[in-house]
Amino acid sequence: MNSKRSALPVFLGFLAMGFMDAVGPIVGPAREQFQLSNFTAQLIPFVSFIMFGVLSLPMGIFQDKKGKKFVLLLGLVVMLAGILIPAIWGFSTFPIFLITILLWGAGATMLQVSGNPIMRDVSPEGKYSRNLSLAQFVKAIGSLSGPVIIAVAARNFGRNWDVLFPIYAVALVITVIAILPLRVTEQHDPNKQPASFASTVALLKNGYVLMMVLGIFLYVGAEVCVSSGIPLYLKERFGVDISKSGVLNTGYFFMALTIGRFSGGVILNWIRPRTFFLVTCVLSILGLLGLFIPNQGVAVASFVLIGLGFANIFPLIFSITVDHMPEQANALSGLMVMAIVGGAIVPPIMGLVSDNLKSVQLGFLVPLVCVLYISYIALAQEKSAVTSGVAAD
Repeated sequence: MNSKRSALPVFLGFLAMGFMDAVGPIVGPAREQFQLSNFTAQLIPFVSFIMFGVLSLPMGIFQDKKGKKFVLLLGLVVMLAGILIPAIWGFSTFPIFLITILLWGAGATMLQVSGNPIMRDVSPEGKYSRNLSLAQFVKAIGSLSGPVIIAVAARNFGRNWDVLFPIYAVALVITVIAILPLRVTEQHDPNKQPASFASTVALLKNGYVLMMVLGIFLYVGAEVCVSSGIPLYLKERFGVDISKSGVLNTGYFFMALTIGRFSGGVILNWIRPRTFFLVTCVLSILGLLGLFIPNQGVAVASFVLIGLGFANIFPLIFSITVDHMPEQANALSGLMVMAIVGGAIVPPIMGLVSDNLKSVQLGFLVPLVCVLYISYIALAQEKSAVTSGVAAD
């Protein structure tokens, strides 16, 4: 089997995975169209984001019985069903719009649960971490496509934000067609019982698994803390007008994430994943510490440094964990994707810290603590590799 050719359809799946991030940019336009309160408008990202917590574990168990390719296709079809609602019938009421977002989030959850471990099945031996970092770069392109398409359509064609849906529908159909002939050789132990809810949750009794799942939880929480806190930080520390340049400065962070994910895929051709994991943590810590230096230029450079550091933490934790216990890939995928709900839980803690200490800057101690824990994981991984005499992952 040609590994490069086999991996290409899976990369398209990651591109589709990134489409869900367009939910953020459409909150404002949807609020205006449906005349929503601020609280009600926040139901839009909540409905999509909560699906990671609801569906990840059941889909990981289901995947252990039906296979990763089946769940990958199912996720694409569910997402397509949600997107076809506005593409064909348009939006008549806000509840119908929420159904679209719900299906969109459900499909993206299935893509995460299946896409991350299936990349191991189609990657050359020892190249899983590299391909997963490249896949996250492709996903980032999908994430950036939403704002770009909306801006181009509005400026050049006078189209509304709903132009996204027919474009995404076509992309999803192409992805389904590309994945259908994909041949995936999954690893099955004939002596192993299929995963169940009890057996999957029982994996958390394993200290290693719990440590890595918590790492995903804290990383996603830290990323959301940084991306949402940048405009507030700039306003408090340097009087920057959020409405004029807050989004631009947040863009530095996301651009660094995108560049870092591509660079990580290249660097991992020569550096062991465990070593690179430690390097990314050091960059992240230095970037977060830079936010405590009273200089706006240093702050912007810190956003970039944090983005470069954060870029590969998720794929590295995921791939290292699955490589450690490949026979439990489906159950582990469900657990780690479920841990993405950290993005809904950690940021409010940052908000509480900022409010109680009356400082947005001090609120960044929360993502710093998260990264310090992740750095502990990286040190433990590197120490384990050295002790066991591992030369390459």
